[in-house]
Amino acid sequence: MHANVDPAETAKFDAHAGQWWDTRGPLRTLHEINPVRLAWIAGHVRLDGARMVDVGCGGGVLSEALARAGATVTGIDLAADALVAAREHAIGQGLAIDYREVSAAALAVSAPGSFDVLVCMELIEHVPDPAALVQACADLLRPGGLAFFSTLNRHPKAYAQAVLAAEYALRLLPRGTHDYARFLRPAELAGLCRVAGLDVVDLAGLGYNPLTRRARLRRQVDVNYLLAARKAD
Repeated sequence: MHANVDPAETAKFDAHAGQWWDTRGPLRTLHEINPVRLAWIAGHVRLDGARMVDVGCGGGVLSEALARAGATVTGIDLAADALVAAREHAIGQGLAIDYREVSAAALAVSAPGSFDVLVCMELIEHVPDPAALVQACADLLRPGGLAFFSTLNRHPKAYAQAVLAAEYALRLLPRGTHDYARFLRPAELAGLCRVAGLDVVDLAGLGYNPLTRRARLRRQVDVNYLLAARKAD
């Protein structure tokens, strides 16, 4: 059940376990884009009372935001040290989030169709088999449930901005965070969703200005993008 994981990728996130909640640290862009991600999700589904699973939750930045919005949140990841950071921070904030060290595929076997909403942000470009991940995400949703993905487009502009600029020139992200060969074009991710029984309902670009350190939704999907898909009833 843990076959769809690259130990080198989880090691990257474990290496920054002590800095997940440092808003000035190497993962600060996650905090800066999080309000935009949350608002986009909330624009499609009522969060208060929703049963949600955050696949690839890391240190819990999005999980906590969802919990504060009233959702019942399960956060899953295979980066053990990042999960420790997530649990400790949630306890300190008085938030009841169910963090588990388990893969999406394994949870889909033990708890299929258990969630109203699934979020899988900045994960799919880090796994060996994106199709298997999308299928596991679909299996976790109840009929009619919504899945929200975010990732990077395999486009020259994404390489220039998300790798060369963000990791090397501006040092917004730790070097080696991304492998351009693993980026997915929106049409490719949409195709994986269709095969898994998910119908795409929205596609939006996510822009980030490194000078103002502000994020926003935009029409262009050539760098970061968000995709929403609904499981058939």
